[in-house]
Amino acid sequence: MEYCLETHDLCKSYGRFKALSGLTLHVPKGAIYGLVGRNGAGKTTLLRLICGLQRPDSGHYTIYGVDGSDRNIGSIRRRMGAVVETPAFCRDMTARDNLVLQYKALGLPSYDGIDEILRMVGLSDTGQKKAKHFSLGMKQRLGIAVALCGHPDFIVLDEPVNGMDPEGIVEIRELILRLNREQQITFLISSHILEELSKLATHYGFIDSGVTVKEISAREWEASCRQCIRLTVSDTKAVCCALDGMGETPGGKVEYAVVSDSEVDVFGEVNITRLVVTLQKSGCEVLSLHERSESLENYYINLMGGGNHA
Repeated sequence: MEYCLETHDLCKSYGRFKALSGLTLHVPKGAIYGLVGRNGAGKTTLLRLICGLQRPDSGHYTIYGVDGSDRNIGSIRRRMGAVVETPAFCRDMTARDNLVLQYKALGLPSYDGIDEILRMVGLSDTGQKKAKHFSLGMKQRLGIAVALCGHPDFIVLDEPVNGMDPEGIVEIRELILRLNREQQITFLISSHILEELSKLATHYGFIDSGVTVKEISAREWEASCRQCIRLTVSDTKAVCCALDGMGETPGGKVEYAVVSDSEVDVFGEVNITRLVVTLQKSGCEVLSLHERSESLENYYINLMGGGNHA
């Protein structure tokens, strides 16, 4: 398999805090790679290292087979675009003028591709409107437009839908999928919104405390997902108490996860009739139940050793 990015035992510390402690991962060419981890796991530090904003203390990484310490890494990074932490653009300039500025910074000979980039990201009709007046979704798309200058085939995005409304999230999702499909652009996306990431990613890297816990393809994850019964109820605490007392599994314990204030996922085999009767006696109403596959969020919680009530 050809990799766009490989990291090997990357370490980075800030004083006594170890942001990365031997991180190793592999981003296949053409993938949408979801980088998953809690706050402080090392996601943004990794992105800053591979973008050349900082240097690792030890270990190394390669981009398209070229080592990060190689004198030619600068020319390889011209194949990259990035939006790390916040989109980089001038607030008092139009979308088009921002792209002109980026073209000049990259030393590109003409502005022929600007209109096409604006069309791709859905900003071709913004005219003389300044970026400071854009919506959050438009600002994120402008950041991606700036990252597209120079025709990169590898784009790094740090929390691209953080704080967006549902419509903005859908716009960014469709943009990433379209660029991956039509332009064959590889994406490395750091996100804590796992439900949204599961609609995008072809591969996942789960990291914690600066190390890689697991790498898995979306196909492998889907194959390994456990089936569960999603209960929608009037009282989740009553469900937890009932399940804790049932002991239906060979191990003597029913595994479950509280999903929201009204929803609980129950894994393994459980006597539904007995459960419903028990809940009725405790005054808990079962509003609905249906079979479903384990969510990426539950997979992550179980992988990281989360408990039943996570």
